[in-house]
Amino acid sequence: MTLYQPFLDYAIALLQERLDLQPYPIPEGFEAKSAIVGKGKHQDEVLTTSYGYQATKLRQIRAAHVQGGNSLQVLNFVIFPHLNYDLPFFGADLVTLPGGHLIALDMQPLFRDDPSYQAKYTQPILPIFETYQQHLPWGGDFPEEARPFFSPAFLWTRPQQTEVVETHVFAAFQAYLQAYLNFVDQAEPVTNSSSLRAIEQAQLRYLRYRAEKDPARGMFTRFYGSQWTEEYIHGFLFDLERKLAMAATE
Repeated sequence: MTLYQPFLDYAIALLQERLDLQPYPIPEGFEAKSAIVGKGKHQDEVLTTSYGYQATKLRQIRAAHVQGGNSLQVLNFVIFPHLNYDLPFFGADLVTLPGGHLIALDMQPLFRDDPSYQAKYTQPILPIFETYQQHLPWGGDFPEEARPFFSPAFLWTRPQQTEVVETHVFAAFQAYLQAYLNFVDQAEPVTNSSSLRAIEQAQLRYLRYRAEKDPARGMFTRFYGSQWTEEYIHGFLFDLERKLAMAATE
């Protein structure tokens, strides 16, 4: 059992319970990938497994789970809504490195500075944020360019103790995911053409930013090489641009 396996198990069970969950295609060669790192006594196997689902209102629900011994555990779990819903993204980056834990949890807004959007999707989850913030204080420096992609309920923290990850971080993850699925339940399709264009542009802005700045790029390149890494990022983790281009040629 790895540190973030319970998070993944919980998420999949909850999604199966609450959604009509279907598989999302994972390109060949990305379901699982392993590499041997280190030398001698410090040698470890790093295993990356991928999970993909979809549902009526959700285009892609996907996870990348990296297991590399006690000092390397990562779960990147993201939900992308279909382009005819104004839902935020659900994003969880749970990272354990030799220097400690880095936790980022949010419902990432399409339109961060729109007051009506904030009232709809941020205000309702601020009480959840405040509940967990007392146990999970602000993690410090965060890139200025990333701020437009995160909500005022962004939980960003660097806990020192693994026990905090197993308790408070896990509880926060559950609460945020439950709240997100409540939003999904209530979501109505958008039909206005200018709103649909704005949603598509907002989704593409977010995906391009994430793909370009993916903090795992260096790690994956070191383990699996540049070609595999770039294809994994653009062909699976952040694949909307590819999907739209394919649809346009059909």
